[in-house]
Amino acid sequence: MNASPHIQQSFSWDGFSRGQIAPEDLARGAADIGFAGVELIDPVHWPMLRDHGLRVVSITGHPLAPEGLSHTAHFPAIERSIHGALELAARWEIPYVLCFSGNRDGMDDERATGVTAEHLRRLAPLCAEAGVVLVLELLNSKVASRDYFADHASWGARVCELVASPVVRLLYDVFHMQIMEGDLIRTIQAHSGVIGHYHIAGNPGRGDPDETQEVNYPAVVRAIA
Repeated sequence: MNASPHIQQSFSWDGFSRGQIAPEDLARGAADIGFAGVELIDPVHWPMLRDHGLRVVSITGHPLAPEGLSHTAHFPAIERSIHGALELAARWEIPYVLCFSGNRDGMDDERATGVTAEHLRRLAPLCAEAGVVLVLELLNSKVASRDYFADHASWGARVCELVASPVVRLLYDVFHMQIMEGDLIRTIQAHSGVIGHYHIAGNPGRGDPDETQEVNYPAVVRAIA
């Protein structure tokens, strides 16, 4: 898949490091291909990535769990975790820290929208100080069998609009949103103002974005560009 020249591509470390390839060989190969960086990789490998001219693009701010930013009782622990991630990100010049809405667990969507936005507003000044964008990831609730609040772009976009900060954005995961709602290109165009980062994978199967799956990625990437 040929990306637009101003789109920098990274890859998620875990999906490619499970085989027999040595970490340094994987990093060297990715750099030779032209990847700009790596996402969600153990800090033990960060110096090695830097040696190969790759950057760490994203880390998680807190664990993906049923309790997320929509749950007031769990926010103090999440806030502490995100503080630590922001400090690391600032030190290593990592541009994105991921965060998660949490599951519904019987909570009303509208109330959760307000609670999540309130928590993100509290975090926004720290993100701005660190020079890091906090991205709320959109995930599917269908295949993953979870009742996740941010499982539609419109919900996540509303949260970001309420926060109204350039350092709080959506992570639009094309794989997850194809499962939940499809209509990818129109959705990307409608919400591009609050999308800060993208993830892609083939669907079904979460494999390569090639001709064996259902997403027309050349058209999607052109829309992103």
